[in-house]
Amino acid sequence: MSDLQPTSEHQMAPAAAPAIRLRGLRKTFGSVVAVDSVDLDIADGEFLTLLGPSGSGKTTVLRMIAGFELPSGGSIELAGADVSKLPPFQRDVNTVFQDYALFPHLTVAQNVEYGLKVKGVAKSERRERARQALASVRLDDYGTRKPAEMSGGQRQRVALARALVNRPKVLLLDEPLGALDLKLREQMQVELKAIQRDVGITFVFVTHDQEEALTMSDRIAVFNAGRIEQIGTPADVYEKPATEFVAGFVGTSNLLRGEAALKVLGNDGVFSVRPEKIRIVDVDTVIGDGGHGADGTVAEVVYVGDATRFVVDLDAGGSLVALQQNSSTTSSDVAALRGTRVRLAWRREHEYRVHA
Repeated sequence: MSDLQPTSEHQMAPAAAPAIRLRGLRKTFGSVVAVDSVDLDIADGEFLTLLGPSGSGKTTVLRMIAGFELPSGGSIELAGADVSKLPPFQRDVNTVFQDYALFPHLTVAQNVEYGLKVKGVAKSERRERARQALASVRLDDYGTRKPAEMSGGQRQRVALARALVNRPKVLLLDEPLGALDLKLREQMQVELKAIQRDVGITFVFVTHDQEEALTMSDRIAVFNAGRIEQIGTPADVYEKPATEFVAGFVGTSNLLRGEAALKVLGNDGVFSVRPEKIRIVDVDTVIGDGGHGADGTVAEVVYVGDATRFVVDLDAGGSLVALQQNSSTTSSDVAALRGTRVRLAWRREHEYRVHA
């Protein structure tokens, strides 16, 4: 055999370190365990959302990445470097909060430049970087305005530009859209994802709003009681919930369990079927081999304009929610179905076993 070693051009290049790596991350406040041994890799340029109810640990994780809280255990790496004990100003991250905290007496451009001015960046450079940052959030012509002259969504984008002007490797966003009304919030969800795609830096976004997470994220980490219950793409988390908690928190909880699962599916365990996958058909409709069906009585009808939610009490026990688009029906039409006998039908591939 030859003693020659492969040349460098044939050697495998080392894999790049993730933008953020958390290992065994833990945080306690007295006897309360807020974050319990979290492991997580976040890729460079990824939009990752930490999703969960209040008290689930998601914001505490964000604050530890930022350096506002020190871990009780475990490690935090940024681009391969351990920053677990470093103060915030020594970490290549910036944070955007729900409270924009803009200086009311400064113009938009001056607000964006402020951090650079504190660092001693020359006036010409900071003005050019502020201009670029405002352009990245589509506020090119707003530099001379005061914050009070702008809408809530525009002020949020100014706060975003102020964070982006420092050119951080990672941007942390703590429920930044929480103060906006619903319509503006939905607009900003689309804009924020577009901005992230344009600037190409890693976004870590904290929210308790499942729709917000599904709309914007490359991946979602679902938190519960200080731990990650599931991490995956929006489609994976929604379509294939790993646990009963995820099935209930992300979307409408629609579970078949125990005796009802045995009677309807022929299997014991806990199974999730999303409401929009269920069709309401006549009770004499034959369900083919590729599907399952369950008979029951419509217990409640919730008309929401473009769709109606039907809560159906099953003969087999328990209940399921079915969602039907109102393509040709009115609120009075669907309300008349309350108390009627129906058959629910869905395809087998749309039922998914979850862990209790």
